[in-house]
Amino acid sequence: MSPAQFLARIRQNARPPAVLLLGPEAYGRLRVKEEMLAAFPGDAIARHDLAETRLAEVIDDARSLSLFAAERLAWVVNAEAALPRGRSEEEDGEAAAGDPSLLAAYLRDPTPGVTLVFEAARFDFEGDDKRKQERVRKFYAAVREVVELRRYSSQEARSEADALARRAGLRLGPGALDLLVEALGADIARISVEIEKLALYAQNRPLGPEDIAALAPEARASTIFALVNALGRRDRPRALEILDTLTREGEYLPLALTFLSTQFRMALAAREAGLKSPQQVQAHFARIGVPMWPSRAEQVSQTAAKFDSSQMERAVKLIFEADRGLRDARPDDRIVMEQFVLKLTA
Repeated sequence: MSPAQFLARIRQNARPPAVLLLGPEAYGRLRVKEEMLAAFPGDAIARHDLAETRLAEVIDDARSLSLFAAERLAWVVNAEAALPRGRSEEEDGEAAAGDPSLLAAYLRDPTPGVTLVFEAARFDFEGDDKRKQERVRKFYAAVREVVELRRYSSQEARSEADALARRAGLRLGPGALDLLVEALGADIARISVEIEKLALYAQNRPLGPEDIAALAPEARASTIFALVNALGRRDRPRALEILDTLTREGEYLPLALTFLSTQFRMALAAREAGLKSPQQVQAHFARIGVPMWPSRAEQVSQTAAKFDSSQMERAVKLIFEADRGLRDARPDDRIVMEQFVLKLTA
């Protein structure tokens, strides 16, 4: 179940006896937490940490009756700490914090009006964490309500960011919104915080990409995107101006080359595929499993229009030479990059 689905249920007063919040995504967890805590008075909320408290103590607390609150909430963090440890850890004297049979027995006859929320945020749904997360899910198998806190995809983050901006009364152009999401790595928790700050700064005026580059975290990364755009347009004065900004801010210039390499390789692929518009570029890369913002598709299309195939192949070679130059012993990064810009925009 998603956070939105769970919130819709509890708004109808369908509070389950136990909930497992599973996954690392912070924005959805915060939404659930805020709404759950708001539904109970402060003296009806208990907080537990299974890194410090045994699961049996949490269950004992849930079974105890209160003279002052008919409904109570127990918020339990570090739910992973209840899992049995490996043998080596047991030999070091670290006993498991809990027994799943205790929780299963409690949930067969839960205390009326009490809701237990177990927060398991340590492990992700993919990669090396997947097996560990399955252990968590198995341990809490008696908890029927599982809210999966999966990381937002880029497109999901953009849609949510657009909705957040509208609710905040913040007017962001498509390019500014794309840049904000990309600069913050589609981390919707961070994006929501930045939208609140941008709304205070904007004072009802629209904001563009230059405002995002100036105000949002990773602004220097945003400036790299601007350098990519300038070089894609073969705008030498603007590219040198942006390079000067990056140099003064101490940017790691090989990172700029990485973005440039990606830009030109995509533009070369777009030209070889005969793509004529940003919409065609976006659709083409989406079909091969490379999601792309409309603004990024516009950049790629623009670069493909400014450079022919031989020029883009030359650009990739120049990027390789510049990268090698930056790796030389004690290079002058600025001179290497300025030479690259001059050659590329010749």
